[in-house]
Amino acid sequence: MIKSSPSAAEKKKHQSDRVTIGRVGAAQGIHGEMRIIPLTDFPERFQELKEVTVGDELLHIESCRHHKNFILLKFREYPVREDAMALTGRMLTVAREDAVPLKEGEYYTFDIIGLKVVDEHGMPLGTITNVLRTGANDVYQMEDVDGKDVLIPALKSVVKEIDLPKGRMVVALPEELIDAD
Repeated sequence: MIKSSPSAAEKKKHQSDRVTIGRVGAAQGIHGEMRIIPLTDFPERFQELKEVTVGDELLHIESCRHHKNFILLKFREYPVREDAMALTGRMLTVAREDAVPLKEGEYYTFDIIGLKVVDEHGMPLGTITNVLRTGANDVYQMEDVDGKDVLIPALKSVVKEIDLPKGRMVVALPEELIDAD
């Protein structure tokens, strides 16, 4: 039986079904533990994991502990340091349905990026390209229809609606953002 490799569309769909939670760093010690750089707001989630996808490989977690700013994971499939070092740089992902549930009105960054932005009358304004964390409130970076970057404060007075199923964000931009040419 011949296996064909997945098409680009299948790969993209598979990737959109995954949530990145970390990146493999350097080896730690001589027993195959790897430093994981958490890329999640919920680093405690690693304690509950039994398995995780690293790159394209499903791996089983033998042990997990916190060390400084890292999570140290040991994978059953890579018991020796030298073998485990091959994982360095790979991303750790989990199935989207395994993402930590959020409170009402909270969204994952990966859900916001790519949303089409419209004004309150439905006129297209652009697309969200990034989410900036400023401390006080997030700021959505939008590429407008002319290709210019516009920063949108993530405030209820500005962002009127986020509709993930429709892939859009409705905003009421302040005059100074509209006339910022």
